[in-house]
Amino acid sequence: MVPGPPGAMGLARCQRGGAREPGTGGAAHSRHGGRGGDTLRFHRLRVLRRLPHPGRGFTQGLIVGQDMVWESSGGYGQSALRRYPLGARQPEGQASLPPELFGEGICRAGDHMWQLTWRERVALRWDAWSLELVETIPFNREGWGICAADGSILTSDGTSELISRDPGTLEPIGMVGVRCDGERVNDLNDLEWAGGQVWANLLGKRYLVGIDPGTGEVTDIVDAKAVMERHWGDPEAVLNGVAALPGAGEFLLTGKNWRSMYHVRLAEDRAPKEPAGLVAG
Repeated sequence: MVPGPPGAMGLARCQRGGAREPGTGGAAHSRHGGRGGDTLRFHRLRVLRRLPHPGRGFTQGLIVGQDMVWESSGGYGQSALRRYPLGARQPEGQASLPPELFGEGICRAGDHMWQLTWRERVALRWDAWSLELVETIPFNREGWGICAADGSILTSDGTSELISRDPGTLEPIGMVGVRCDGERVNDLNDLEWAGGQVWANLLGKRYLVGIDPGTGEVTDIVDAKAVMERHWGDPEAVLNGVAALPGAGEFLLTGKNWRSMYHVRLAEDRAPKEPAGLVAG
């Protein structure tokens, strides 16, 4: 692909023109100095349904398609890829990873499923329906989040960088740095593609961000307070797992070892005084 400007390579082809997806509008905040765009939108969550979290896995990746959920759970000796109907109490199918692999984000690529691993520098390709392992390939970074994005694959590694990759090989073809009002947004974790944007949850924070895939600028901040579960004595039970649902502005959210999954819709929220402070750093 033809390189773009420094710091914004490779993702421009993922950007969709035209009107925004309806139902995702939020309160607007004018950016100081016009950095990165005209407005920053803010949302809270309206919980539509609370659903079982089958197996209460250590969620690292989540996708939904045709009312079927695929979930990647992590942990050495405990990592697995699971499939179950939305709302089910038990997995319908499960494939365990070798004990030396720590499962991370997942995404669909045609009839197959890509699954990243944390520090092992390999990615797994699965048959999405039989959950049979097709191949294992080298991967050049830590694996955190991954999503299919309008003809390419995007991945995160816990930094502020989104990497654009070839859907068939996961070879890197570009990179963009994510910022909010000029400040780096680190800890990008699970990723989803919806409404022409990348949506990410941030490790250890209760916020989701919507990201312009061409510039890396944060365009939306979502306060997920309405779904945050309390797990006393389990500091790792954090928000992780975001999957788009068919309704405009609707997502399925969960977390590591959480009791439930939450079908939510974005709703307008008030603009805070220092929005970048919520997600940057």
